[in-house]
Amino acid sequence: MATGTEKGVEAARGPAARYRELSRFPSVTRAALRAAPGGQTFLLYTECSRPDLARRRLLRFGRHYSLRRTAGREGLAVSRTALSAEIHSQYGTGGLRGGTLRLLLSRDSPAGQRRAALTRCPRQGHELLEVWDSAGCSHSVDLTALGKHGDVYTEGPFACLAWSHSETRLLYVAEKSRPKGQPPCPWDVPGAAWPAAEDEDEESCMPGDTGHGADGSVPQGKRFVYHEDWGEALSTRSVPVLCVLDLEGLSLSVLQGVPEHLSPGQALWSPDDRGVVFVGWWHKPFRLGLNACSNRRSGIFHLDLASGCCELLSAENGSVCSPRLSPDGQRLLYLEGAVGGPHRQCLRLRMLTWQTRQTVTVLDVVQEPTEAFTGLYAEVLPPQCWAADSRRAVLGTPQRSRTDLLLVDTEACTVTNLTAGTWYQPPMVLCTAPVSSIACTQVVAVLPPTGQELPLVWVPVEDTPTVPGVTWKTLTIQPPCSGQGPTAQDTQAFEALLLSPSDGTPPHPLVVCPHGECGDSGDTLAVLVAPQVMPMLAPGGPHAVFDARWRPSMAALCQLGFAVLLVNYRGSLGFGQASISSLLSRVGEQDVADTQLAVEQALHREPLDPHRLALLAGSHGAFIALHLLTREPKRYQACALRSPVSNLPALLGTSDIPDWRYTSLGLPYSFERVPRAEDVATMLLRSPIAQAAQDRRVSPTQALELYRVLRAKGVPTRLLWYPEGGHALAGVETEADVFKNCAHWLLQHLGQPRQDGTGQHSP
Repeated sequence: MATGTEKGVEAARGPAARYRELSRFPSVTRAALRAAPGGQTFLLYTECSRPDLARRRLLRFGRHYSLRRTAGREGLAVSRTALSAEIHSQYGTGGLRGGTLRLLLSRDSPAGQRRAALTRCPRQGHELLEVWDSAGCSHSVDLTALGKHGDVYTEGPFACLAWSHSETRLLYVAEKSRPKGQPPCPWDVPGAAWPAAEDEDEESCMPGDTGHGADGSVPQGKRFVYHEDWGEALSTRSVPVLCVLDLEGLSLSVLQGVPEHLSPGQALWSPDDRGVVFVGWWHKPFRLGLNACSNRRSGIFHLDLASGCCELLSAENGSVCSPRLSPDGQRLLYLEGAVGGPHRQCLRLRMLTWQTRQTVTVLDVVQEPTEAFTGLYAEVLPPQCWAADSRRAVLGTPQRSRTDLLLVDTEACTVTNLTAGTWYQPPMVLCTAPVSSIACTQVVAVLPPTGQELPLVWVPVEDTPTVPGVTWKTLTIQPPCSGQGPTAQDTQAFEALLLSPSDGTPPHPLVVCPHGECGDSGDTLAVLVAPQVMPMLAPGGPHAVFDARWRPSMAALCQLGFAVLLVNYRGSLGFGQASISSLLSRVGEQDVADTQLAVEQALHREPLDPHRLALLAGSHGAFIALHLLTREPKRYQACALRSPVSNLPALLGTSDIPDWRYTSLGLPYSFERVPRAEDVATMLLRSPIAQAAQDRRVSPTQALELYRVLRAKGVPTRLLWYPEGGHALAGVETEADVFKNCAHWLLQHLGQPRQDGTGQHSP
């Protein structure tokens, strides 16, 4: 029996302790850079976040730096100008009745001398829009008290907060105001008013028309009318409206003129401040899930504030996002993709000349990747992506199994990789995060004149130590030629990232992770763990990517003695559009075969234990894992699945993306389509369940159904049911609990390698 001291040492080295230690490294979420007077010094502000496990919340804090030009090779000298400070304490006038204000959204003015901050008082639920300058808070407007709209959109595809060029107005997106619920009247009250038949479409009202009764209440008969939303992570987003706060007159208005079939978002001011440019998503005949879906019909529009005329600037039938106006106001850059098909895809970079309204393609869709460029896959462009010359733009995008920083010359239509061959992995322009064995590191560089960009000299802003106990490498996997004649997609290589313990004695047990898409929020989610099970999962998507970035949970598994294989099967982002398209109609076949091939080649090349294999995956990744477990039940000793997809036809009526159930199997989809018997049969044949709360994308009942099947077969199984977190199981407490349970399950069924050099492991 272990002594108290031994138990204490074991706990200090256990999953919870490892996760707690590695979660202390912050991630950079935002950066802003502006020149100080004189032009030789720049002020850098970064916002960071990390889990605060003790307080069970996300800790957000800001850092301030001074960057001074020097004559040396680096060209910059960096110094910290202030201690880190928690963000919520930096803004707010004390809140309503002394309540604490929480910062939701902020944006610096064009001149950099003022900052707009949207805050919320949790006690009253009121939202305040404030403006701060060197003298303190100059404006504070209680948006909730004005009652012109609902909650402001602070994150997701619609959200924005934009200063006018004159710095006299602020533009943002909020939920359309709805009437407040009142106690219902008895149904048989004589004279009770009921809505006319032609008023049954609650979206037929213009943005300024609330549809309220005379007293602001819900009209009789409309109390239980269903309101659509935009799906996973956007369940409170239904009818967005554009709003403008005039700082001079302290007036708030909801803009008129947006066509009623559009949901506006990502708005910015036109060059002359006389209009608003926005992205409009078609929501007729009904809304499909928008989170992590770059294939929804949308357009770039210009709304003239004087005439109310709304002009379409982009293609009639495209999917667009991220309009970015150049510093000189002459060019508008944005991303464009195809409507329908894969939910994530290779995108075009388009540019519109404002005066002539002419649009050109700067970078086109890349079907087959080259060594120099594999295409654009970013969901958004950086807010300040333009260089000061209004010719070049900087953006980050997956390039195979890493995310690189690219410099685009919009006149020459060329691209330069600024981080190729370096160990930096940039999530944003000014701040970069390195590979898997080093926590998030911030670096900056001076951008040289056009044509002289390389080599770029990166200067560290913060020194971050290498995390001990973790090494990594990229494995290139070459699939064998099929017997039906080699095609590009049949023979294209894919990649996997292998993270391994740097100490301990090989061979190491291997945890296999096929990637999958997971949203950012939601309500209820399930985690299923089972040893030696039937078909189970691999991380979802399927069009996502594991890039070589810092992942605390994966590093913690390495420190516990496991090697981790992150598989980017064909169909992943970053390898060309042909690779993405190759998976359509082959879901459940090609992705499963690629994952198994990656496992076999990793076992052949690396010091890994073939008798101690496990699967750890989510969403579509769990779908892959279930297939692997079904086909080779004795190959894998354990699995842990997050939000598993096990029954495709069952998702037709529960998922926010029913179109994907058809597209993934090569079946056509239209809004009018009703499932046919042959469609359901095809989906069921590809479903692992056929062989063996409130998540809006994959119903948690999928995990419950699988749990019952496994229990009926006598397989030791645990089901974890989380009331919060949604499809991604997001949230500080939820994420920590998921990791701890999964790690303990793997240790229980694979054993932990000893660190004494014997090469033995405990059961």
